[in-house]
Amino acid sequence: MVRPVDRVTVSTISLSNFRNYASLQLPLSGCHVVLTGPNGSGKTNLLEAISFLSPGRGMRRVAYTEIAREQSPEGSWAVSVALDGPMGEIKLGTGLQNGPDGLLQRRIRINGATAKSAESLSDHISVLWLTPQMDSLFIGAASERRKWLDRMVLAIDKAHGTRVNAFEKAMRQRNRLLEEAPHETVWLDGIEAQMAEFGSAIATARAELISLLNRSLSILHGEDGTSAFPNALLGLEGVLESEAFARPAIESEEHYRTVLKQGRGRDRAAGRTLIGPHRSDLLVRHGPKDMVAAKCSTGEQKALLLGIVLGHAHLVAERAGRTPVVLLDEVAAHLDEARRLALFDLLDRLGCQAFVTGTDDRIFLPLGQRAERFHVSCGTIEAIE
Repeated sequence: MVRPVDRVTVSTISLSNFRNYASLQLPLSGCHVVLTGPNGSGKTNLLEAISFLSPGRGMRRVAYTEIAREQSPEGSWAVSVALDGPMGEIKLGTGLQNGPDGLLQRRIRINGATAKSAESLSDHISVLWLTPQMDSLFIGAASERRKWLDRMVLAIDKAHGTRVNAFEKAMRQRNRLLEEAPHETVWLDGIEAQMAEFGSAIATARAELISLLNRSLSILHGEDGTSAFPNALLGLEGVLESEAFARPAIESEEHYRTVLKQGRGRDRAAGRTLIGPHRSDLLVRHGPKDMVAAKCSTGEQKALLLGIVLGHAHLVAERAGRTPVVLLDEVAAHLDEARRLALFDLLDRLGCQAFVTGTDDRIFLPLGQRAERFHVSCGTIEAIE
């Protein structure tokens, strides 16, 4: 099903002043990891720590200064892991530390050496996740679906985040210029040329991801509705995305630049840019039922989300040549035993190491030796025999 890829697993996790963990050193065997315990004990915090080994602000999307343990007066924190892969052990680390100017700065280290940016982590590990906060994706704001879509793109194209940030910066400059100096046409021309370049590249990357992901979903879940997780059919709603493969890139850039120039008066009146990749939306349908995801039941929506995450794991493994680490927060409560086992069957087939949280250890007993189980309590972790 998946071409041979390298299996990458977390073999050790170390935390310092991270959330409710003063200090933690957790050795792992490389199989799936189950974390159970009462709410507020620190299960999700451990998953969040792993999520910081990818570009961005982690799965909670919080400011770095909000992460340090409250009892830590300096506000610094650190996360490090040891990875087992085909080239042996690799050590990755990140955290907030005092810089030369005395201000807290995020640092990235790879095998002890300081890396230039968080994108460097993508050369060694891919981290995917599903959290309870994502349960409302299909019925919530389009902006949340765009963020999810862009994170999926980022997992196979590490330059995507830079393009998105550059586009948004240029768009803010244009909006401000339209409001304060709309007759500065030469300046506007230059900014709109940047927006056209980055915007077209963003749309093309998104369209490519959707095409590849639909293929992976079909391979993994089929189209007949017999899979434990329904096959999702994905699409895009957006002017640039709809034209992504309809014309050469240079023509797409020129067309969008013209749209921006012609829309200056309208955008100035609206106080914002009305057309661009910042207004696009991810469309999801339940394949076997041919129903939009927003109209599906809560359980069906959760199954669709899980199915997409698994399909994305398939795609990342295929494109990156290595298995991703998958973080599934409080996912088991929504699944019956058959579907829980089917979830781990698919993860095993993909070769992925998964970290799963829950409140009841008993529901994970059928996993047997496929997972090592830990009890979490007040920032401490103990193995369950």
